[in-house]
Amino acid sequence: MPITVSPVSFEHHREPLGIGERRPRLSWKTTAEPGWVQQRYEIEVVHGTDTWSSLVVTSPDSVLVPWPAADLSSRTAVTVRVRVWGADDVAPSAWSPASTAETGLLEPTDWTARAVAPAWDEDPEALRRPPLLRRDFPLEKTVREARLYVTAHGLYEVEINGQRIGNEALAPGWTVYGQRLRYSTYDVTDALVPGSNAIGAWLADGWYRGRLGFHGGYPNLYGTDIALLAQLHITHDDGSTTVLGTDGTWRAAFGPILGTGLYEGEHYDARQEPAGWSSPGFDDSAWSPVRIVPRDPATLVAPDGPPVRCTEELSPIAVTTSPSGRTLLDFGQNLVGRLRLRLSGLARGQEIRLRHAEVLEDGELGTRPLRGAAATDVYIASGDDVEWEPRFTIHGFRYAELSGWTGDDPMTAITARVYHTDMERTGWFESSHDGVNRLHENVRWSMRGNFVDIPTDCPQRDERLGWTGDLQVFAPTATFLYDCSGMLGSWLKDVAAEQLEDGTVPWYVPVIPGGDEWTPIQPGAVWGDVAVLTPWKLYERFGDTGILATQYASAKAWVDLMAERAGNSHLWNTGMQLGDWLDPAAPPHDPADATTDRYLVSTAYFAWSTQHLAEMASVLGNTADELHYRELARKVRDAFAREFISPSGRVVSDAQTAYALVLAFGLAPTEEQRRRGGERLAELVGQAGNRIATGFAGTPLVTDALTSVGDVETAYALLLEEECPSWLYAVGQGATTIWERWDSMLPDGSINPGNMTSFNHYALGAVADWLHRVVAGLAPAAPGYRTILFRPRPGGGLTSASARHETPYGTASISWSLDAGNLSVEVTVPTGSTAVVDLPNQAPVSVGSGTHTFTQVAAGL
Repeated sequence: MPITVSPVSFEHHREPLGIGERRPRLSWKTTAEPGWVQQRYEIEVVHGTDTWSSLVVTSPDSVLVPWPAADLSSRTAVTVRVRVWGADDVAPSAWSPASTAETGLLEPTDWTARAVAPAWDEDPEALRRPPLLRRDFPLEKTVREARLYVTAHGLYEVEINGQRIGNEALAPGWTVYGQRLRYSTYDVTDALVPGSNAIGAWLADGWYRGRLGFHGGYPNLYGTDIALLAQLHITHDDGSTTVLGTDGTWRAAFGPILGTGLYEGEHYDARQEPAGWSSPGFDDSAWSPVRIVPRDPATLVAPDGPPVRCTEELSPIAVTTSPSGRTLLDFGQNLVGRLRLRLSGLARGQEIRLRHAEVLEDGELGTRPLRGAAATDVYIASGDDVEWEPRFTIHGFRYAELSGWTGDDPMTAITARVYHTDMERTGWFESSHDGVNRLHENVRWSMRGNFVDIPTDCPQRDERLGWTGDLQVFAPTATFLYDCSGMLGSWLKDVAAEQLEDGTVPWYVPVIPGGDEWTPIQPGAVWGDVAVLTPWKLYERFGDTGILATQYASAKAWVDLMAERAGNSHLWNTGMQLGDWLDPAAPPHDPADATTDRYLVSTAYFAWSTQHLAEMASVLGNTADELHYRELARKVRDAFAREFISPSGRVVSDAQTAYALVLAFGLAPTEEQRRRGGERLAELVGQAGNRIATGFAGTPLVTDALTSVGDVETAYALLLEEECPSWLYAVGQGATTIWERWDSMLPDGSINPGNMTSFNHYALGAVADWLHRVVAGLAPAAPGYRTILFRPRPGGGLTSASARHETPYGTASISWSLDAGNLSVEVTVPTGSTAVVDLPNQAPVSVGSGTHTFTQVAAGL
């Protein structure tokens, strides 16, 4: 078969327009006959009329290879293609299709625009009405190319000549704004015309000055101003340029949005829409002036990953009347997004009200889990037939309560639009067990709903924070399901930015006030370990050494802090620890009161992160650090064993999580203690009736721990249990996402009485990583899946399972089935990778790229 090469990709960008890298690393995927291996490559870079080709490079690498040309400068477009040779190839492959990337504004001096805000006075404690901003501008020459660079204090949407620019939502997202404010780049060539033009923007509070957090929330966390920073670069047909930016000539006025907030919802009065406000010739003489607000251009950064967008639309599956007579829409899926209404025949001034909730209780919206989030949108009709959707809010819901509706059938006139960071899907799983398949879909939907610019914890209530521990335990699952490398790489920069001088990693990032519970910031295991374990997981899954280099100082500071807290004992047994958070045995009012000793958890994580920091140092070539942290990890493991493991293999706390940590983190000093620890873990699972007895620390590990000692059937028994607490209990209750608590809904259909209950919270869905690696049997054996491990371990009565993953080298897949006890396995290895196939009771086999089949008769199982 002919060798074909995919278009080149740049770093982790899906859309490489306005990138921030001067030397973007390049990747490509090759398709060739089975067993073919790349030996050489050549890269061609075209910039304008200049063409540069690398010398032929002898290397099998095709993932994140170094940039071969001169550094790129601001606003530089390059076209890149690659061709490759195998070991026996005399002639190269055909060139790959050309890929184009373009840098953004890389120097602070590139920014001539100034951030502008309405000049009117506002009450900083109130929910303020958001403004519109605009200006007209003429263009005397025809336009060859135009780019708009834009960001905001708050949230923005831009229009040029009456047309929306781009399809991003909640831009520019949520970063540690004082240090990092993202801007976006748009190609607006087709939006401009010779003669009169106009540009306008909607603004809203968003995370910048909106009310965020607990106990009623805190406003103005980053400033009291709401401002737009926009710069338009136009290249004309004659080669001349025009640069226009926000400045003191812009005008401001209130628009139709009376109020909007991420928790509150949006209140929109269509009667107050100023017709044609973003088109040229609009009379803005009655509008107010703007004022310049400070913004250091050195803090402006290009995105590392994709923006938030609408990625799917769902129609209602039912419209019903509640016991109180209210109209309820059921979309059949707990989702994150907002509703789009097709409105017709409404009287001027007629009010439509939408309330959102995840579940019903006694036939009505279950709003108690919303806590302080109103989650209510209001539309006041102008009398015109229109489509309307809120702009600057987002809700977590399956159900919506509809009031004031007199329009068309809601089943066809109302659509739920799903919003999340627009990551490429890369992972699929299926099995012969319908409940397990639904569980996996629930995990995926919870990831989508909570990966909204940052990895959040619950999309429905007055919180939605970037909890570090939740992401740390879920990262292995997340990195299989979606290419979240750019998004999480960006968020980890904020983790480092928020890290305290002593190395403390906050409970959540970005940091906001946390009341008495979470303020002041204190170091805690599982959560703080995100600084080490998540960069390592991104390296493992995407083959990116750059993430290790970028985050190494942060990771080292965290481990050094743990070492300082532990002192000469090498036991981290002081301070606030959440331990095995949300252990089902913990009382609703104290989710940290777990069965497993919290200092056992913290010391186990101390050993685990220290070992991984040594591995990071090894990859980066820091030999001195590698030796230091390997020795420190050994001392911590020894101290852990003396303190928590008896000679017989019994572990202090004698709980599922305690044994899971010992087995998964390799903390048992001897093989006999490990064996007996595995036996005791299986006994505890059996004594619990195969029901879950683990929280955040133990749940991601318990099935792996059992598998590691060969007890696959007990792991399956845990997976397939249907009584509460279990993964399938929620499935049996009709859940379409992962719950925060094992019993977020009680068997009688009532909502858990605790004040911390979410029905969309991905952390306990971390078991999906085990589904991928063990049930289906697909895992990386070398960074970036350069080598793949196919190691299925059938059990639990399942008769088939499959997984597929789009690796950096191409599609890897496995499917297996059991028929009369005979095991049939098919694996596909992408070009550029090799694999090890490890079937039960057989010696592992190494294979090259291509599709391979294996059959094992029943006697071999």
